[in-house]
Amino acid sequence: MGAPRRPVPLSGAQAYLASSILTDDVVTGLSPLLRAAPEVRVHGTVRTHRVPRATHLAPTRPPLAADVTGRPMYELNALLREYDRARAYTDHLWRDLTPDEVTWRPHEDSSAIGWHLGHQAHVAHFMIRNLTAAEPSPDPELDGLMDSANPEKFRGALPTVERLTAFRDTVAERVHARIGDIAAGRVGAPDQLTVVGSHLLLALINHEYQHDQWISEVRADALGHPLPPDPTADRLTRVDGYLVLNPYDGGDTAGRN
Repeated sequence: MGAPRRPVPLSGAQAYLASSILTDDVVTGLSPLLRAAPEVRVHGTVRTHRVPRATHLAPTRPPLAADVTGRPMYELNALLREYDRARAYTDHLWRDLTPDEVTWRPHEDSSAIGWHLGHQAHVAHFMIRNLTAAEPSPDPELDGLMDSANPEKFRGALPTVERLTAFRDTVAERVHARIGDIAAGRVGAPDQLTVVGSHLLLALINHEYQHDQWISEVRADALGHPLPPDPTADRLTRVDGYLVLNPYDGGDTAGRN
């Protein structure tokens, strides 16, 4: 850059506009910028930068099968199928047990299989109604009992197997209904809720498998029943002894339907 030029007084403005100085300042000085940034516009003697409208600034929508880091994730309907797979495995762990076995626990500071069944459903609907839709609990009387904040010594008075079954089935229907609406775009912010719903479902699936492990221990170690075979699915494995669905474990998936 050359030595700074003294400001031109206002009285000399007309002379400045007619002089070669204007050409040096505007044309010569701005030409490299114009080549580097074509969106720059020169209006008269004022240098301005045209700001695109917000719609021009919005990035191209990324594939919804990827999270914010760009790593591949399951699409929502595929995750719903994995949710059903996890629930089906839970059913294999308890459906052949007697009501007494479902509600039995070895000591006061422990949880019966029935409590885990109710807790899985309670957490699923708690997350659905708080993260995606404000809807009432299917069975409010069970919420306090089935919450993990309830100490184990107070988990003994469980509802009947029929009530537990109805609670679990109703919650699964609500999960499918709400996530189905998101997958089909029948919500106000479908892309935002797709991100929320993907992570929510993944958490619910792995939470289901987490408690399945503890149900398995009561079933096999305390009640003496054989365990069913593990479910099989892409990216379903065991980590620290627990079944875990890891959506980042290779492979590509389709986007939101």
